[in-house]
Amino acid sequence: MKYSGAGYRPCAAMKGSETMAAVRLIALHATRGRSVARSLGARTDYAKNPEKTEKGELVTSYGCDPITVDEEFMLQKRLYAQVTGKYQNRDVIAYQIRQSFKPGEITPEEANRLGHELAMRFTKGRYSFIVATHTDRAHIHNHIVFNSTAMDGSRKFKNFWFSGIALQHLSDLVCLENGLSVITPAPYSEREKRTTFPKKENIRTGICRDIDQILAEKPKDFQDFIRAMEAAGYEIKPGKHTAVRGKNQKTFIRLDSLNEGYRESDIRDIIAGTRQHDARPHSYHQQRSVNLLIDIQKKMQEKGAGYARWATVYNLKQLSKTLLFLRDHRIDSLEGLHTAAADAAAKRDELLATIQASEKRLAEIATLKKHIINYSKTRSTYEAYRKAGYSKKFFEAHREELTLHKAAKQAFDELGVRKIPKVKELSAEYAEILSGKKAAYADYRKARDEAQELAIAERNIASLYDAERKEEQERQTAEKAH
Repeated sequence: MKYSGAGYRPCAAMKGSETMAAVRLIALHATRGRSVARSLGARTDYAKNPEKTEKGELVTSYGCDPITVDEEFMLQKRLYAQVTGKYQNRDVIAYQIRQSFKPGEITPEEANRLGHELAMRFTKGRYSFIVATHTDRAHIHNHIVFNSTAMDGSRKFKNFWFSGIALQHLSDLVCLENGLSVITPAPYSEREKRTTFPKKENIRTGICRDIDQILAEKPKDFQDFIRAMEAAGYEIKPGKHTAVRGKNQKTFIRLDSLNEGYRESDIRDIIAGTRQHDARPHSYHQQRSVNLLIDIQKKMQEKGAGYARWATVYNLKQLSKTLLFLRDHRIDSLEGLHTAAADAAAKRDELLATIQASEKRLAEIATLKKHIINYSKTRSTYEAYRKAGYSKKFFEAHREELTLHKAAKQAFDELGVRKIPKVKELSAEYAEILSGKKAAYADYRKARDEAQELAIAERNIASLYDAERKEEQERQTAEKAH
C-alpha cells in the first residue's frame, strides 16, 4: 500500500516521553500489481485486526458494515462511475486518519467514540468509514478509513490544501470538548532534536506498577489482591506458584520471578502488615512549566464543583475554541491575555478612526465636486444677474440656476475653500483615499474579529476562575460553620 501524507501532526513533536492527542491524514493508493478491491481489503483488514482491536470489539462504522466494508466501498465507487461517467483506476482509493492519545488518559471505548465523532465532523456524514481502535501499543490509537467517494456517488473527497491542518484543529477541538490534552506546538527555532529516546516499558515493569496501585488500596487478604489483579485485566493462574498474564502477554509470568518486594511471599507479608512496601519509580516524566492553557485544561479534566457550576451557564465548546485560539496566538498567561486584548482593541479603534476620517474626506470631496460643477455651470447666469442690478424679475426667471450658484458659494465658505480646486485633482484624490480605505477596512475587520475573540477569551476565563473562587469561599464558609 502506498502512502502520501496530505498533512500530519507528528507524535514525536513533544519533548520528553509524553504523547498527547495527535492526528495524521494519509491518502491511500492501490498497490502496484493489485486491484483496487484487493488493496482496499488489505488496508481495512489491517485496521480490523482482531489481535489489535480486542477481537473486533473496538471496531465501529458509519454507512457500511465492518465485515463487508471493502465490498461496500467498491459498490459506492461503481455508483460514482454510473452517476458521473468517471472511472477510478490509479487514483486515491481511500483516506486514513491516524489519531493517537496520551497513554493512560483515555479508555479504548472512549477513544473509539471520539474517533467516530472526528470522522463524522470531518466528512460531514457524506462518506462511509470504519473506526478501529488499536490497543497493542503503549498509546491507544485509532485507524479511521473512509472511502474516497461519497455514499450517494455524487462526488469524491477533495483533499484540499492544508487539509491536515484543518483535521488537526478539528481533532484538538474534539479532545478539548471531552477534557483531553492537546499538543501546544513550539516554534521551529525552539524545537530540540531528540538525541535520547525513552526506554519502552517491559511487561514486568508494568506488572510491578499495577501491583503498587493495588497495594496502595490496602487489600484485606491475598484473595482480595488477586481479585483486584483480575479487575485490572490480568488472567490468574493459581497453583504452587501464582502466575499472571496481562492482555499483551503471550505467556504467564510467576510473581516469584519479579523483583524483590513484588514476589508472592513479599506481597503476602505486606498485606499481613509484617513488611513495609516501598513503591519504586517505574517511569520518569519531565515536568513542564505551568501556564494558563495547562491550568485551564487541568480544571476541565478535574471537573470539580466550581467547574460544574460554570458549565451550567457557559458552553464547553466555546471554552474549547477559546483554548485553541490562545494556543494558536501563543498566549500562556493572564497578563499576556490582557495585554493582547488591550493592544487589539487599540489597533481596532485606530483603524476605525482612520476609516472614519477617510469617509469624511470622501464625503467632502463628493460634495465639493458637485458644487464646483454647479458653480461653473451657473457662473455666467450669476454675472448677468449682478449686471442687471440684482433684478427680482431676472431672479424669478433664473431662480434654479441662481439658487445652485449661491449654494455652491456657501459650501465653499463652510469648507474653507479659498481657491477652487480642479475637478480632475479632486477625482485623483478621491480614488487614492478610496483605495486606502478599502485596504484599511480589510485590516479593520481582521483587527475587530481578533479583538472580539480576545474579549470573549477574557470573559470565559474570568468566569471560570470566578466560579472556582466562589467554590473556595463556600468551602471556607462551611468549614467555619462547623
